[in-house]
Amino acid sequence: LVDPEMIDKLRDVGDDLSDALEPYVGERLPPGGVEDIAIALDRARDRVNTTVEKLRGVPKGKDSDADARRLRAEQAGLSLLGELIEASALDASNVAWVERSGNETTLQVAPLDVASMLGPVLVENRTAILTSATLPQATAAAVGLEEDEHDRIDVDSPFDYPNNALLYCAKHLPEPRSPEYERAMLTHLVELMSSAGGRTLGLFTSYRMMDAAAEFLETYIKTPILTQRDYPKPVLIEKFKEDPATSLLATLGFWQGIDIPGPSLSLVTIDRLPFPRPDDPLLSARRDLAGRHAFKLIDLPRASTLLAQGAGRLIRSKSDQGVVAVLDSRLSTKKSYRWDLINALPDFTRTSDPEVAMERLRTIAAVGASGTDASALDDA
Repeated sequence: LVDPEMIDKLRDVGDDLSDALEPYVGERLPPGGVEDIAIALDRARDRVNTTVEKLRGVPKGKDSDADARRLRAEQAGLSLLGELIEASALDASNVAWVERSGNETTLQVAPLDVASMLGPVLVENRTAILTSATLPQATAAAVGLEEDEHDRIDVDSPFDYPNNALLYCAKHLPEPRSPEYERAMLTHLVELMSSAGGRTLGLFTSYRMMDAAAEFLETYIKTPILTQRDYPKPVLIEKFKEDPATSLLATLGFWQGIDIPGPSLSLVTIDRLPFPRPDDPLLSARRDLAGRHAFKLIDLPRASTLLAQGAGRLIRSKSDQGVVAVLDSRLSTKKSYRWDLINALPDFTRTSDPEVAMERLRTIAAVGASGTDASALDDA
């Protein structure tokens, strides 16, 4: 459909754009962009526009497949052209940064505030329903809805959280910034997993800590351990479900959207409170916009939601029993925000006593080994 020279020219401007982005990988770009990136975007936009015009000039023939391919190529070109135009028109309402995934370097663009975009759409003429198991209180304001423009409904959970689940905070551990934290946390993780007899979903806030845990646990835990690196996600979940003695270690991709009801899961561990990275380009820009209230408006709501999602992996049916162990003492000691995090969680019974948590896990493991229904623990 297009001569080889045209294809080569498209590849050339793509390479030029990648070269322009390369020095800025991992960086947030200043408002208005960077001159060499802007020049590369302009060249790419002109070249794509020329290609689309040439595609439009190709006459229809008798080959319907060729016509369909030409139309798909034209539509792809128009879509790319739109993205290039948007990327070239950055202003203070957007934040841009550069990422690398494998061998690909990409320019990411996102709005600083979606309220002005979504608010008018949501209140037009049709009813909109926003629903989630972990919908933050501030969602309405975040999407541009005033108090008198929406109703909020809190539907109670069907699960008996106070009787079926224990929230354990390892208050005795050093804070995560302490040099002693990692070994103390991993040593305690061994104690908890041994008490549970496997049956553990270990959630980590970084691959580095997940890998360190896998290496450490290999020496002390005799039951099977899988990590997120071992198999694709669907395969991991199936292998975890199949053997109650198996434990699974994973990062943020497993904090939500997985469902493991039954005896395969009685312990969810969280290595540290999931506050977002300080160098995240989008959140960094939103912190700047929020000013001195940034922690309360940006970091704390995101951590609360993610913590609730991670803890929510434990109880997935009415007969499930178990412990959510937060291995970050700040959940007990940081009075300025601990209740914001705790109040985002289900109504678990709470403890900071490791013996209480481990005894609960041993009891659940014994019930599972005997073949008794876990609901027998309700009155224990």
